[in-house]
Amino acid sequence: MDYVFVKDSEGYVFKKLKSEVSSDEKIISEKEYMKVSGLSSYEKKFGHGGARENAGRKQKYGSPLKFQIRVTKEEKDFLTYARKHNINYSALMQM
Repeated sequence: MDYVFVKDSEGYVFKKLKSEVSSDEKIISEKEYMKVSGLSSYEKKFGHGGARENAGRKQKYGSPLKFQIRVTKEEKDFLTYARKHNINYSALMQM
């Protein structure tokens, strides 16, 4: 089975069998096919799946932001006491 890349009269590109190419379709190179179809921008160039090296979301700061919640004075005092005395929260929740 011999496949070729073709471009039709409207400019659409696709891959098909050489025996099925019609007269109004033009055979093009694989490089042109990749460029016109947009597949070349999705090639894995660096071996790790990204469009380019270091692509993706980055952390804005060196460490993640701290969460802040509003608590009552009693809750704050309890949290301070628990941290000071190294209370194991998971063991406490199992009781």
